[in-house]
Amino acid sequence: MSQELKVVLVAGEASGDLLAGLLLDGLREQWPRMSAVGIGGPQMARRGFVAWWRHDKLSVHGFGWEVLRRYREIVGIRRQLKTRLLQERPDVFIGVDAPDFNLDLERDLKAQGIKTVHFVSPSIWAWRPERVEKIRRSVDHVLCIFPFEPALLARHGIAATYVGHPLANVIPMVPDRLTARAALGLLDADQVVAILPGSRESEIKHLALRFFQAAALVHKAQPAIRFVVPAIPALRASIEQAARASGLQAQLQILEGQSHTALAACDVTLIASGTATLEAALFKRPMVIAYRMGWLSWQIMRRKQLQPWVGLPNILCQEFVVPELLQNAATPQALAREVLQWFEARASHPDKIAALQQKFAALHTELLRDTPRLAAHAIQQVLQD
Repeated sequence: MSQELKVVLVAGEASGDLLAGLLLDGLREQWPRMSAVGIGGPQMARRGFVAWWRHDKLSVHGFGWEVLRRYREIVGIRRQLKTRLLQERPDVFIGVDAPDFNLDLERDLKAQGIKTVHFVSPSIWAWRPERVEKIRRSVDHVLCIFPFEPALLARHGIAATYVGHPLANVIPMVPDRLTARAALGLLDADQVVAILPGSRESEIKHLALRFFQAAALVHKAQPAIRFVVPAIPALRASIEQAARASGLQAQLQILEGQSHTALAACDVTLIASGTATLEAALFKRPMVIAYRMGWLSWQIMRRKQLQPWVGLPNILCQEFVVPELLQNAATPQALAREVLQWFEARASHPDKIAALQQKFAALHTELLRDTPRLAAHAIQQVLQD
């Protein structure tokens, strides 16, 4: 294979941008003169990636109106991208997560003889098992971030490699709590809650105000508790609006990004279900997981759910190690109660916190692999087949 490898990557949302950026590190080491183009964000751009579209163009959520109003634009982007790729014929196409966008594109490219790799297996073990046939038609190889996935995919005739979870390399096994607190102007003795209401506009719409109302109840019960809120720049205005509506704006320290700093610094996090919950687990932090979505999206999703858990820490541990409050159960009162119970455990039952941290440390060890190198090696094998 020529050192001048032509790679196309498509990553949607901030989490996909981070994963793709780490993947590019491994590819660049294997193929120093590689060219990488497609759809991506700032983490990919720092590695020399040229974005034809920004990654947030693919950032949608749900099944109902939330998707329909963006459907035409997204289909148009996919059509343009497909036409261009069939003309330019890259050596390999790598879809990074975003399965609703990438799998259809991968299927069409694979049918025309272009090698296709999908990074992050769609969670057929959690919901939507019907996707397995689409995956088989669409991809030459799947790069899996959880250890049990390759065997599951192999049963359906899909080649896959476990490459570890990139976040396990990014997040230290023992987080530097003091340095993180100093960076945020917090004292070692402070009691701190990190509030992460999501990285999508729809999540902020459904969760931010409830999270801040819950924080107001926590503040009323324990006025000394501090609150930090990481906000991606595009959503900061919406988060600030929800903060004002909650009446707690003066007590909320809204940050520009810095989600990892906030998680390292906090004692407990109130957090939207998603990749951020795994980050919180890798930081060994007690958490309260919550989620809300539009009524139609919720009705569809819960009918397709295969496991009793939604939060990744609970799914990976196969038990409710942290509380989940979903849809109508995610009231400010219930959220506040669960947050306060973690602080009570810190004071009265430290063994409960220690047991949780041990579970999360074991999970961290299981997910810790040389992901960039393993992924690059798997892609090399695909190219040689």
